[in-house]
Amino acid sequence: MVSVTPFTMASTMADPPCGPPLASVNARSLQAAPGDRESRIRALVEDHYDFVWRTLRNLGLSDATAEDGAQQVMCVLARRADSVAPGAERRFLFSTAMKVAATLRRTAQRRRESSAEEIDSLVASTPPSDELLDERRAHALLQRVLDALPIDLRVVFVLYEIEELTTAEISAIVGIPAGTAASRLRRAREAFKDIARRMQAASRGRRRDP
Repeated sequence: MVSVTPFTMASTMADPPCGPPLASVNARSLQAAPGDRESRIRALVEDHYDFVWRTLRNLGLSDATAEDGAQQVMCVLARRADSVAPGAERRFLFSTAMKVAATLRRTAQRRRESSAEEIDSLVASTPPSDELLDERRAHALLQRVLDALPIDLRVVFVLYEIEELTTAEISAIVGIPAGTAASRLRRAREAFKDIARRMQAASRGRRRDP
């Protein structure tokens, strides 16, 4: 049985399917920008694209949809870079990613990658090693647990446990008091463990059924 805890999650998370797509940033925005502005935008895309992609992915989007969403976030950055103060870029990108994720969740007909049956079907033609299969199952379980968390708890949990930010950094990025961030993290950890236990128990029950 695959076991997932908050402390083993980072190794199960997928990486972005490609590097920062600089070409996806609105070309006119870059061409119209002074040299320093263009350099800043390019540096921000290179430095934060993976963070934005993981944020979207951990908010429930599929790999492909998260990639599309990350490109949308970076296009917004290119248009609004002049209004983003130095040092506030990550908070701006996170806030924009939250809005983009909400829109994509409402409109995209995405395939659920958290289904164990789907993973079995995906790898049936070329059986992976036991280690790889366990990793895929752990990732699927993680996504189901994250999907079951309320969004306010999920955001803090992902930023702390997966992105490895401090509660002070989470407070600044999300725009909530540090005490609220710590409280949500505590509740999220408790909810994560409870949901994971229930899902694993349900899975064991299904396997015992004839």
